[in-house]
Amino acid sequence: FSEEEINLCRSVAALIFPVLETKRKNDRHFILKAMDSLKTQSARLIGAGYAGRKVLLIILLLLAVFFNFQTWGYRVSGQTTLEGRVRRSIVAPFEGYVKEAFVRSGDTVEEGTVMCSLDDRDLRLERIGLISRSSQYRKQYQEAMAAHSRAEAEIIKAQLDQAAAQLDLIESRIERTRITAPFRGIVLSGDLSQRLGGSTEMGEVLFEIAPLDSYRIIIEVDERNIADIKPGQEGRMILSALPEESFGFVVEKITPIASSKEGLNYFRVEAGTTEVSERLRPGMTGIGKIYIERRKLIDILTRDLRDWIRLRAWSWWP
Repeated sequence: FSEEEINLCRSVAALIFPVLETKRKNDRHFILKAMDSLKTQSARLIGAGYAGRKVLLIILLLLAVFFNFQTWGYRVSGQTTLEGRVRRSIVAPFEGYVKEAFVRSGDTVEEGTVMCSLDDRDLRLERIGLISRSSQYRKQYQEAMAAHSRAEAEIIKAQLDQAAAQLDLIESRIERTRITAPFRGIVLSGDLSQRLGGSTEMGEVLFEIAPLDSYRIIIEVDERNIADIKPGQEGRMILSALPEESFGFVVEKITPIASSKEGLNYFRVEAGTTEVSERLRPGMTGIGKIYIERRKLIDILTRDLRDWIRLRAWSWWP
């Protein structure tokens, strides 16, 4: 070979051999490639140079040690809704007509406040008639006693007692035409201002009222966390209307019925308030957190991932 031919072969080899070597490495089994890559990275970490990688490794090791030994309070959060512990229905005591309406939904009432009144004109006329009839029976009774007619007197006395009983019933119904609040609270529903003169049926719900000093908190807990919830656990909530304040509560009851919402299942957890404010109102919503216990940070941060891996492994396992 001439010197020119030798140089040409060397140039071709310099171009082809690196490509062939790269193809040979890429065609190996992935385990061999992984081992080779691991060996290269280990050499870079242990050997000289690559200070940035060494610092990053040290930071990761310190973080792993910190999260593995440091404990933190584990809490379960969920959407909360504030409800009145008592929801009293104010119903119509008898059939009648709405005369006046003094409150409507959203108003705060004190105990004994007149909420509305029913028309009592017919009842008052009936009372006048019963009073007149009672006077007539009383006069007849006295005449029968004066005539020594004992049998007639007994009959008249029975009629007099019946009229007195009817009069007591009418008096009671007249008193009940003024419907009052049974306790201090807020009117949740009911507005009779648009029904003045309208009729009411016996037992018809006119108002619903809830107290302002006794509340129940409803917390929607994800089914993945419900196993950690037990009665007696404490927590705190922040309401959307009062984000600057937090209120404490204690878990009282877990309803064993799940409801679906946005593709997830939630259980209803009921709790009682330990702190009450005049600014609270039924229907307010927010976020509540239930304190469970102190756990390692690594357990808290990886809990959802570990549960997901367990479920996937169980579903794939033959």
